[in-house]
Amino acid sequence: MHTTEEETRTAAALLAKRLRLLLDVKAAESGSEPSYSEIAAFLKERDTNLSRSRWTYMLNGTRKVDDPDVFAGLAEFFDVDVDFLTGDSDVSTPEKVTAQLDLVRAMRAAKVKSYATRTLGDLSPQTLEAITQFLDHEMTK
Repeated sequence: MHTTEEETRTAAALLAKRLRLLLDVKAAESGSEPSYSEIAAFLKERDTNLSRSRWTYMLNGTRKVDDPDVFAGLAEFFDVDVDFLTGDSDVSTPEKVTAQLDLVRAMRAAKVKSYATRTLGDLSPQTLEAITQFLDHEMTK
């Protein structure tokens, strides 16, 4: 079966989206987003090369990458099934990733609330509550 240019772009974009999710999860777990160097070193220990340009393509969704060794190494690094990285849009997000993403969203909402409170100065309790409700609503979308 021949894949169309649109299918190739869609697959590249889906991989980029999933990699960004996994980077967010790792950042929530460890306190900082893993660097390219950390990921490349992890893969190199498994005899797999990941060039900076290839990583950039994958992360930005600008080119489709088909490299089973890279996908296997990334799946191990992020502790997910390879199918999550290589599968189509019907592949569900692993439960662990979903739970961590909920944490990431809550942490980001807390940062925004804190920033809004500091930046906007003295807010009435009603205004602060309205901002909080809006952010909570936006984060659950």
